Amino acid sequence: MPKIRILVVDDAVVMRKLITESLRQDPDLEVVGVAANGKIALQKIPQVNPDLITLDLEMPEMDGLTTLREIRKIYPRLGVIIFSTLSQQGAVATLEALSLGANDYVTKPANVGGVTEAIARLETELIPKIKAHCRRLLIAAAPAPASVVPRGAGFGLAAPIDVVCLGTSTGGPNALAEVFQALPGDLPVPVVMVQHMPPMFTTMLAERLDARSAWRCHEGAEGQLVENGHAYLAPGGRHMEVVRAGVHIRLHLHDGPAENSCRPAVDVLFRSVAAAYGRGVLGVVMTGMGQDGLRGCGVIREKGGRVLAQDEASSVVWGMPGQVAQAGLADKVLPLNQIAREIAQQVRLSRRMA
Repeated sequence: MPKIRILVVDDAVVMRKLITESLRQDPDLEVVGVAANGKIALQKIPQVNPDLITLDLEMPEMDGLTTLREIRKIYPRLGVIIFSTLSQQGAVATLEALSLGANDYVTKPANVGGVTEAIARLETELIPKIKAHCRRLLIAAAPAPASVVPRGAGFGLAAPIDVVCLGTSTGGPNALAEVFQALPGDLPVPVVMVQHMPPMFTTMLAERLDARSAWRCHEGAEGQLVENGHAYLAPGGRHMEVVRAGVHIRLHLHDGPAENSCRPAVDVLFRSVAAAYGRGVLGVVMTGMGQDGLRGCGVIREKGGRVLAQDEASSVVWGMPGQVAQAGLADKVLPLNQIAREIAQQVRLSRRMA
């Protein structure tokens, strides 16, 4: 099988070396070139023909966002993973890059013990994302037989939906933006959600969703009252749960162990939602790597709730929703552009029939 060809673009010599060294540890990857800024990168792309580019955002002469705009004009299908800093400015730039067509992002190693630790972190965080986005290049030429995705029996007569819970990861910021822009703001339910992102990034994402939709979107806070017409995003680095306090539901944040190597984790939130709302839950799992959300969806179904999963064709990575669908836990498997409509229809229908 051919190796995945990667062009590394970063103005810092140290970072270019770190990234190159980490990628060389994997036999499926090949660094075919490096560039110190976007202008040089654009010149090198036709020369080295990469499958994917790692792109720094802060560079002289031509920065990452400008470079990304040019790449998308000329090479709309070329994979791009951006490197960002763990800062408010980095979070804003990252979300802008994702909206411009970057496939994913990795935060630069910071406060690590040395070169070995930095390389190890890049191997853990960057290489799986490269392979996920270039997975078709790692499949043998002969296509495997198409697999049948088991599905649930579909929505029937059930309890009214009182809450919608969303879980997503890779590709999630853009998927959430599309869903919330299409989701009616008058639905008589709250939305609680997990997007795998670090601190500050979730703050900026909540603000962006709030500004671009009819919903009041917040980054979740300890003890916050969960209200209809509002959406609550788990803050980066902390698990978020819902707890029943008398007639009210409130948020509870904690620093418990990571689940599925994630904090916040979708499973943690979904289990708590099922415990607090019982049959009145609609769970939605969208694009993302791994299987976070699989066990939580199992609990939702056990309690009598319902589950939607995003389909493979519209997912950036069909890991999380694929696991749910293939386990037979999804009542429906839908393309991204139908998810908001389905949520609205099911909420309204269930409450009319209650």
